[in-house]
Amino acid sequence: MKTLGLFRHAKSDWGDARARDFDRPLNKRGRKGALLMGRHIREYGEQTGQKWCRIIASPAVRAAETTELAANGAGYGSGKNFAVNWDRRIYLASSAVLIDLLREQEDRLGSLLMVGHNPGLEDLIFDLVPDDGSSPLRDLVEEKFPTATFAVLQLDIARWADVREGCARLVHLTRPRDLDPALGPGLED
Repeated sequence: MKTLGLFRHAKSDWGDARARDFDRPLNKRGRKGALLMGRHIREYGEQTGQKWCRIIASPAVRAAETTELAANGAGYGSGKNFAVNWDRRIYLASSAVLIDLLREQEDRLGSLLMVGHNPGLEDLIFDLVPDDGSSPLRDLVEEKFPTATFAVLQLDIARWADVREGCARLVHLTRPRDLDPALGPGLED
């Protein structure tokens, strides 16, 4: 059994029309959401005993800021042995690319937390979690996988190289609005 955490970057700033997509930072709401979700990820780990063996993240500015703010929110600021493997392939990756990246991971890693983008993360959930009623949370993902959402999948595999469609159950899903209604849809900074 392997555990995969998926964490979508927080709400980004569209204010500078000249900025490249890769360079878009978080807006005020995104910074708040990233900190809040970092605390939630820590609390989830404390409640379930889940520790992340490796964190891999897109180096896009909004994903990097999300990762760093969430680490601070979780109490893993600089100097506390918090390491991230930045991988440009995650930036706007398709589900197929993300699956290939998962298959490259060392088998000694029991868990992995990936910080990235939609539609890739959402599509990865749809590919890995069968639509057979075994994971009721999948229906929520079908509605929307909003920014700063955190999901946990349990993969019925012994080796990362064995990742395949339908091998997972979605066991946890939390959106920022679940923790703070002010971070819900249609609400601005």
